[in-house]
Amino acid sequence: TLLASSAASDVYKRQLHAKDVIQNKTGEKLGRIDDLVFSADTAQIEKAVLRGRPRCFGLFGRGPDLEIPWGDVKTIGTDVLIVDTELPPEERSRPRW
Repeated sequence: TLLASSAASDVYKRQLHAKDVIQNKTGEKLGRIDDLVFSADTAQIEKAVLRGRPRCFGLFGRGPDLEIPWGDVKTIGTDVLIVDTELPPEERSRPRW
């Protein structure tokens, strides 16, 4: 049933990938989920990962990824995830879209 579990998590990841991530305190759009980190022991989601913004259309790489602990996810709606997480100081001043 590991295959079934893997298939179910893939469907769940695709559903989450289509949702915007919004910071609860500011209403700021942080982006969309690019990856999920699972616990090797419990197979539970530990973190959602949002890839860093491209620098100069990607020619200079990307900014740092934003990792959101799954415990910071407050609501999963039809179109958005509401999170209650603090942004690093350098990310607060830049839009993440």
